[in-house]
Amino acid sequence: MKVHQLSVTYLREQDRLLVRINTSDAEELRLWFTRRLMLELWPMMHKVLTDQLVSLESSVTSGLAADEDMKQMLADFRKQEFLQEADFDTPYNEQQAKLPLGEEPLLVTDLTITHLAGSMVALEFHEKPPGGDKPRSFRLELDPQLMQGFVHLVDQALTQASWSLPPRQRDTAPEPAAKPRYLN
Repeated sequence: MKVHQLSVTYLREQDRLLVRINTSDAEELRLWFTRRLMLELWPMMHKVLTDQLVSLESSVTSGLAADEDMKQMLADFRKQEFLQEADFDTPYNEQQAKLPLGEEPLLVTDLTITHLAGSMVALEFHEKPPGGDKPRSFRLELDPQLMQGFVHLVDQALTQASWSLPPRQRDTAPEPAAKPRYLN
């Protein structure tokens, strides 16, 4: 399945993120991301993306030891590069497409992330409904540029949701010491 477009929207009345994926085969896959899922998933998505972006650089992946700050700086550079190339202006295609998972979005209860060859990542979305209903799932393979776009769209929707997720690892660095203040 080749991804054509992605859309991530926060729906206040559902208090969930609606993820819609248009494929080049005119299919649309719909997912619900809950706050509970994002609490676990969000830091992991950033780590996977950073690893994916760093793996693009042969000098870092060829066995040379690089510190975490260098890897993060390299990943941040690549993220900005990909964001500049991404097309966030084209509206999501709302035409009625085939819905292989059905009309109701898949409520993601589990997500499996697998690193593939060539900097690709496979995301397997699973819905395991209570009561023995038939589980649904599908697999999506993303290159670093598409993964960066997906993370960016989720980040924008999370800003609208105001869910107060834990900060990403790089955001937890201590702030520089403030200049001393004197009163008199």
